[in-house]
Amino acid sequence: MTRNEALPDGAPQDASATPEGSGDQAVEPGAVKAAPGPGPADPADPDDWDNPLRDPRDRRLPRIAGPSGLVIFGVTGDLSRKKLMPAVYDLANRGLLPPGFSLLGFARREWEDQDFAQVVHDSVREHARTEFREEVWQQLAEGMRFIPGDFDDDTAFKQLREAVQELDASRGTSGNYAFYLSVPPKFFPKVVQQLKKHGLADAPEGSWRRAIIEKPFGHDLASARELNAIVHEVFDPEQVFRIDHYLGKETVQNILALRFANQMYEPIWNRSYVDHVQITMAEDIGIGGRAGYYDGIGSARDVIQNHLLQLMALTAMEEPIAFDVESLLTEKLKVLKSVRLPENLGEHTVRGQYAAAWQGGERVRGYLQEDGIDPASKTDTYAAVKVEIDNRRWAGVPFYLRTGKRLGRRVTEIAVVFQRAPHSPFDSTATEELGQNAIVIRVQPDEGMTVRFGSKVPGTSMEIRDVSMDFAYGESFTESSPEAYERLILDVLLGDANLFPRHQEVEESWKILDPIEEHWETHGKPAQYPSGSWGPKEADEMLARDGRSWRRP
Repeated sequence: MTRNEALPDGAPQDASATPEGSGDQAVEPGAVKAAPGPGPADPADPDDWDNPLRDPRDRRLPRIAGPSGLVIFGVTGDLSRKKLMPAVYDLANRGLLPPGFSLLGFARREWEDQDFAQVVHDSVREHARTEFREEVWQQLAEGMRFIPGDFDDDTAFKQLREAVQELDASRGTSGNYAFYLSVPPKFFPKVVQQLKKHGLADAPEGSWRRAIIEKPFGHDLASARELNAIVHEVFDPEQVFRIDHYLGKETVQNILALRFANQMYEPIWNRSYVDHVQITMAEDIGIGGRAGYYDGIGSARDVIQNHLLQLMALTAMEEPIAFDVESLLTEKLKVLKSVRLPENLGEHTVRGQYAAAWQGGERVRGYLQEDGIDPASKTDTYAAVKVEIDNRRWAGVPFYLRTGKRLGRRVTEIAVVFQRAPHSPFDSTATEELGQNAIVIRVQPDEGMTVRFGSKVPGTSMEIRDVSMDFAYGESFTESSPEAYERLILDVLLGDANLFPRHQEVEESWKILDPIEEHWETHGKPAQYPSGSWGPKEADEMLARDGRSWRRP
């Protein structure tokens, strides 16, 4: 089988169709070289060719990564097996990776290249979103290499450098590599320092090197700054891509489309009409086998500091002047810098731990009974906080953020709840079942949006009740949404940083959360809540003091 025969439909049929070092190239399927453009240009001179299919205004063809490779550290972990390797295959299957794309794994296993390829194969067959095609797999497998070793093993990093050089020659990766640190945060410094020591962080002229770092990025402001300093000694800030997989989800990106591409929502997206905003990320599972990571971190550090504050920033930000990384960063930072915490953190923040109860038809253990958890642990598995944003648009509008494990169901949503109509000609009996208008953006699992409003109930009497108008991605579009990691890995290879938090955002988020964590450290213990419920009663009381209540997703 030749290389071109192994390509999926829609992929470029020859590496020469994508120039070396290019990042974002739309290539006509089957094209080997471009036709000469109009005018006196010499057809024999490639520099004079003008391919109209590469016009950046042409939206018919997808963005295809240029020559490149991906190195995954910690490739034997769950994240790599369930998300990263299937995402790489799905990109290849959709024709979005170059023909010579290479995948290198680095881990403490005595594997050969073929062992690694088999592990990727099994992961892809089990977890890939798209259909398995043998010809796509074979094309991808040719560029797979495995490097066994520890992070302080100089010999292993020398082997990695040699593998990179070999793939440059055999696969045409052009020296372009992204290094994915799918490892615990404590290993970040060691890995980036080893990359620098062995010359892997320095790209050849005309090529690029990038680092992809998973959360959590530090455990407080001081550790985040320290980690930023270490990473930026090796990679420039624009070379570092901090993964927040929520930002790769279609519905999160749709927040910007909803607000700024439509005239009907933006005029009411402010304090004059909005009563409050609720942002919820709920999980119906416990910590599983993650006790070693989770205990001491907790829900607030694990979710609020990154996912929920990012969702809040996108919901509350002003319109950027362009959809590029600098413009988005500017507006998100304005929001994060404007956040004001309540004076009384005891009344307006809540933490909890799930307790043993019946959930989903089975008896489940409480957090303190989980394997590997200290029975005296004060780590939160539920966190709810109230914040306000001190600017002209949002002054006086509370934002309620909550997250938890072992809650009623798995759901992530943003609910913008509007004020009640200032005057109603209807008597109270007509509107007793009428709630508040709301726009609910469903991030997962049923991606879409719901608009809730009041409507007359059919009949002879005047009775008004809440009804919902629903938009679902799965029903409105024929193409299924890609997994978040597909979009994010492709963006890294393209050098598009729009959906990646920058270090300034990370530090501002820690400035918001640190005072809350410090208060919790010295004030009491987490409240207990039954597994399968929607959190401790203290969280309901927190909103009741403001005359509000939590939405039931």
